[in-house]
Amino acid sequence: MSNAPEIVLAALAPQDIGHWAAFSLIGASFFTSALTASAGIGGGLALLALMGYLVPVTAIIPLHGVVQLGSNIGRAALLYSHVAWICLAAFLAGALPGAWLGGLAVGALPDNVLKAALGMFILVITWARLPRLAAMSLPGFAVTGAITTFLTMLFGATGPLNAVVLSKAFPERLRFQATSASIMTAQHLVKTIVFALSGFVFAPWVPLIAAMILTGLAGTWVGTRILRRMPETRFRLVFKICLTVLALDLARRGVAGMAHG
Repeated sequence: MSNAPEIVLAALAPQDIGHWAAFSLIGASFFTSALTASAGIGGGLALLALMGYLVPVTAIIPLHGVVQLGSNIGRAALLYSHVAWICLAAFLAGALPGAWLGGLAVGALPDNVLKAALGMFILVITWARLPRLAAMSLPGFAVTGAITTFLTMLFGATGPLNAVVLSKAFPERLRFQATSASIMTAQHLVKTIVFALSGFVFAPWVPLIAAMILTGLAGTWVGTRILRRMPETRFRLVFKICLTVLALDLARRGVAGMAHG
């Protein structure tokens, strides 16, 4: 009986990673999903960073996309009544060609340059006054879908970019979180399909993915309860602080990579 945890972990972990790496990823999925559900941002990038240490490089972005798909489905389901469905449809219309073009461009563009540029762009748009975004048109959502889905095919997490645009478009936190979760669900679904069609083999990772999705759903439930109790002004402040920290780190990693490259 004393070996029961090791037996369970052995069943969950593919041969490419160790048992305790699988355990760490399953636990991290809970906490990062709770962070995203409560603060609006941060969980996806935090999980991606951890996977960079524990998962083979060729599997990081496909696996991250599937796990985030499960987490965002849960968040969207819990906030179903607040989703702006027509905006979601417009975003998805742009996401489809964005994913196709991103699939063609994987490996062709310098990752570090993209990270640095995206980090700086997120900082500017987070703190700049952009009143026109509050009345973003449906074509605007389609363009956003195309750009951010293209970028997520290249380096994984464009949650901060989606979040900062949507936070300007939806001033009420529940509508923002619900629509953001639905949009991220659509984006990760399209990305997963493209990776599958491109030949990535998900089968050996299915047990680990399933376990991470389950703990992610539990984290999402906890985080959503916190969100519902949080005052609007406090949510916006926490959201901006988290977004700023993530953007600065993204820019730092991009610049450091260029310096060493």
